[in-house]
Amino acid sequence: MATLLLKKSYLHKGFKEIKFHDLWNSYGVFTTMRVIGKPTKILFFKEHIENLLRSLKIYKINKKNIKQNILKLIKLNLSKKNKYDHLFRVAVNNEMISISLRKRLKAKSNFSLKLINYKRIDPEHKNLKYKKILNFLKKIDTTKSDIALYKNKKILESGTSNLLFIKKNKIYSPISNFYKGTTLKFFTKKLKKIKKKNILINSLNGYDEIIIIGSGKGVVSVNSIIKPYWKRKSLKYYRILLKIYQQAVTNCSRYNG
Repeated sequence: MATLLLKKSYLHKGFKEIKFHDLWNSYGVFTTMRVIGKPTKILFFKEHIENLLRSLKIYKINKKNIKQNILKLIKLNLSKKNKYDHLFRVAVNNEMISISLRKRLKAKSNFSLKLINYKRIDPEHKNLKYKKILNFLKKIDTTKSDIALYKNKKILESGTSNLLFIKKNKIYSPISNFYKGTTLKFFTKKLKKIKKKNILINSLNGYDEIIIIGSGKGVVSVNSIIKPYWKRKSLKYYRILLKIYQQAVTNCSRYNG
């Protein structure tokens, strides 16, 4: 797992800084945003904040000035002097807000997936119940591989991101039981042709490409799945999606705090 370059926690009450708590496995929600360049840009910033506030409302974490405090912490802890390609995480529970910053690790070209029979708790929301997933991820080099979660023989999402499946020039996404991340929503609007389909494990050999998309990974082409055996047949849609994503990075507005 990546080293945290910054880690801070603040109580809601009095907005007092305390010893850092990562908040994993507590009752709460989080978002992870990609921070880019100098001057600083935050990719899909507005969407991340809106998703986080929506999730806080669903989880009934209604603290006074919570939006203003989250925005204040981001502004205070991102330096105008640094050149970034990092991931900034904001986690919130009923007691505190925790923030952290880590370097964004780039995926290798021979990236693989390992299937894990597990569905996240309340998978439609980016909640903090991640202990089991983190235990899996600690055992692998996340620049070379990720886990793919499945339940009832249906593939859902990776341990960190969303998954897209390409077959005969059509793009498919799982139907339910996964979190629809900001990057997936971006591509859904851009492409307008991502079809919903149950992705069954025993149907994997029929797919030409599997693509990982997310705030940390960006756009990554999966080279292989070891068991059951699957091997990439094409890079066509990976190149299309990567070009669209890179344009979004280039056109991302400067963060003004």
